[in-house]
Amino acid sequence: MGKAIVDAIRQAGVVGAGGAGLPTHVKADATAQTVLVNGASCEPLLMSDPYLMEKQVDGMLRGLEAMMDCTGASKGIVCLKGKHAAAMKSVREAVARRGSRFEAFEMGDFYPAGDEQVMVYEVLGGIVPERGIPLQIGAVVSNVESLYNIAHALDGKPVTHRYLTVGCEVARPMVVRVPVGTRVSEVLNFAGGPTIREYRVVDGGPMMGRVLPDADQPVTKTTSGLLVLPPDHNVVARKVMDPRALKRLTNTVCCQCSQCTDLCPRSLLGHSLHPHKLMRVLDGQTVNSPIAKEALLCSECGICEKFACPMGISPREVNAMLKKELMQAGVKWEYDGRPLAASRFRDERRIPTSSLVRRLGLAGYEAHPPFAGDFEPTEVRIPLRQHIGAPAAAVVSVGQSVTVGDLIGEIPEGTMGARVHASIRGTVSAVENGIITIRA
Repeated sequence: MGKAIVDAIRQAGVVGAGGAGLPTHVKADATAQTVLVNGASCEPLLMSDPYLMEKQVDGMLRGLEAMMDCTGASKGIVCLKGKHAAAMKSVREAVARRGSRFEAFEMGDFYPAGDEQVMVYEVLGGIVPERGIPLQIGAVVSNVESLYNIAHALDGKPVTHRYLTVGCEVARPMVVRVPVGTRVSEVLNFAGGPTIREYRVVDGGPMMGRVLPDADQPVTKTTSGLLVLPPDHNVVARKVMDPRALKRLTNTVCCQCSQCTDLCPRSLLGHSLHPHKLMRVLDGQTVNSPIAKEALLCSECGICEKFACPMGISPREVNAMLKKELMQAGVKWEYDGRPLAASRFRDERRIPTSSLVRRLGLAGYEAHPPFAGDFEPTEVRIPLRQHIGAPAAAVVSVGQSVTVGDLIGEIPEGTMGARVHASIRGTVSAVENGIITIRA
């Protein structure tokens, strides 16, 4: 039974919908004692997961049960913030109907509650080893929409659509369901259009999302939100700054106050991560510096950059640059096996979401937007790489007719990847640059 479920997940092209995009069949083909549902809405302003937990809870729980069956887990715990009252009520009632294998866990409203290592500690009390994964302490963490997609996979329905939040400077903030490959500009128009003339779009949340080069980009399986903000907004500015200039600024300005380390979620779990020390790693020293290796432990949550630093510099961006350089050089973190213990100051140093929202300059945008239904475009541009691993290989050609759910991209043999499927009915008009274009 477990292998059949794993194969159904693989066939459907399910990936981690929370942002990373790990092919879910890889995670499902493991052995665990507990499956945690990550419904914490880690990033401020993103509301599609609370919507799904409120309105599509039975589908989500069916996916959770399938994940439990294929991993052998005896317990499934749905984790969400108590502030999402309607979703919490729906989850508690649904869990109660399904028996003792399932639980609801109410999380506090802090950032980053949805970081999987933070969640494991909050719910299970265990600390994931440095540079490790929850599976090492018997847990698998799955996103709400990933589980919802697993439920559809069991019925032979592949991933073709995405729920996402459209917010900030748009006329009608909303949660909406769109076909994968829909142009961002069309989604924004469906939401009434931007309310400001000059703007940038953040794909994802304000903390860890990326600023899109333009609104012609496609929605992917991992697009959780589209936030429209002024180009000089606090959330946008550091994300688009030249990395080299940012590094020079950091090396010059950092006063070594250590507030970034004091508030770092991974440091507070006992990991050997000291962001303030990483700010002193000079160009050319990265690969051979024992301090620089700590960057491999960074989750890039952004607290150091957006909340902790009194100088307004960007430890997260520097950490990301160091990590990339180390990984390209093949440098790995060597965990020494020492027992890890959370800081006794951890609870006091958790960042309330309300405080973070104010610091980000996003007050006034945090209301729960309504669900606006489905948007159906006349053209989609579907990337063959929307996941961790190798890009899918196109199995369609120009002029071919396809319908919703048809396979258009296959996992290359011997690689880790995810299948890609047509999200609208139409004709393939282009297969180029890793993108398949379909016109209705």
